[in-house]
Amino acid sequence: MTPDDFNRFCASLQHTHHVVQWGGADVWKVGATETKRNKVFVIGGWRQLGDAEDAFCISFHCSEIAFEFLKDTPGCRPAPYLASRGMTWIQRFNDSGISDNDLRDYIENSHRLMAAKLTKKLQRELGFIA
Repeated sequence: MTPDDFNRFCASLQHTHHVVQWGGADVWKVGATETKRNKVFVIGGWRQLGDAEDAFCISFHCSEIAFEFLKDTPGCRPAPYLASRGMTWIQRFNDSGISDNDLRDYIENSHRLMAAKLTKKLQRELGFIA
């Protein structure tokens, strides 16, 4: 998945907001825009992986079961910084273990999981719940 494909896909999800932060990473949030009432659901950015060339890596939140499976999947690892703090975040650094189509599914799921962590009031305002 190219950075442009990544950003286009994330922009297509409901109630998302894009910022560039943390050294030029594309950070996508769900929730109200331009407030602190939103939740990060996916991060895309360039990383140097050992002697390899820079790779476009995508980090996303996932369920505990998915985390246990994905942390040992080729091309994936626990997301630096986030997973070391006990959060279930995975970073895909190449497509050897999960395809771009599967990655889209994981990103959509991350979007749903983080939307569920918004306040109930905000979830209602945004139409995530009735």
